[in-house]
Amino acid sequence: MTDLTPTPATPGLHVSKPSPSAPARGSAVCRCGATATAVGDAQVLRLVRGWEANHGPAHNKEQGR
Repeated sequence: MTDLTPTPATPGLHVSKPSPSAPARGSAVCRCGATATAVGDAQVLRLVRGWEANHGPAHNKEQGR
């Protein structure tokens, strides 16, 4: 399986939760240079919401895409 962890060369958002009882883990790297990681369901949810609001798709809106 390919490593889906985002890097500066391949920015993005990655979330994993291997089982219902395991804590979620997330990492994000934006092409603007911002990076973040989170562990725990609530923290990963905040990471995803912040990514959607301020990075990734938000950058596309700014550029008129």
